Amino acid sequence: MFGSSCALCHGPEGDAVPGVDLGHGKFKRASSDDDLVRIIQKGIPGTAMPPNNFNDFQAGTIVAYLRSMASSVAVSASVPGDALRGKTIFEGKGQCMNCHRVKGKGSRLGPELTDIGANRRAVQLEESILDPDAEILPQNRFIRVVAKDGAATTGRLLNQDAYTIQLFDPKERLVTFQKSNLKEYAFVEKSPMPSYKGKLSTQELADVVTYLMSLKGVEAK
Repeated sequence: MFGSSCALCHGPEGDAVPGVDLGHGKFKRASSDDDLVRIIQKGIPGTAMPPNNFNDFQAGTIVAYLRSMASSVAVSASVPGDALRGKTIFEGKGQCMNCHRVKGKGSRLGPELTDIGANRRAVQLEESILDPDAEILPQNRFIRVVAKDGAATTGRLLNQDAYTIQLFDPKERLVTFQKSNLKEYAFVEKSPMPSYKGKLSTQELADVVTYLMSLKGVEAK
């Protein structure tokens, strides 16, 4: 809920609004959880903070998330990262462009990362790099289908309905399968992304995370 309703203005780290740092308990008009719930629901008149249609439970869940943000700090935050070095590692040693695409360059097999820094926290990006299986977002899940003749295909799921499955295969082709022609199909439990734990130093990890956090979308020309 925070990511879809709050991060657009406050940023994924909660520090995009001057004078407010949601991730570290720095608020202008709230001193308690009840104050935060009230602001989330009713907004702040005369400011850019709008009212929201969250019930008490939903608003309380967002507040609980805000309280947890300070305790979840990326290991890579212990050293300053450099986005330029991170870009070099991302495109070189990490071979990340083999699966990911940034600003029109790279593969479409994995998630598009052009605006990843506007949607994910540093600690979430670090976790994805070190332990890709920890959280696999629904839109990034891979599925394996096996035709009745035994031919198997694994790719990123794009859509499925009662009769068909559409996926993006390893050759970056949009492929549609009729379920009636399949022997079996199932989600792949593990992420296809390799873990970089032990493959990147703390400095290299910090550099890559800093680079990813700098990706806020394609700038208008």
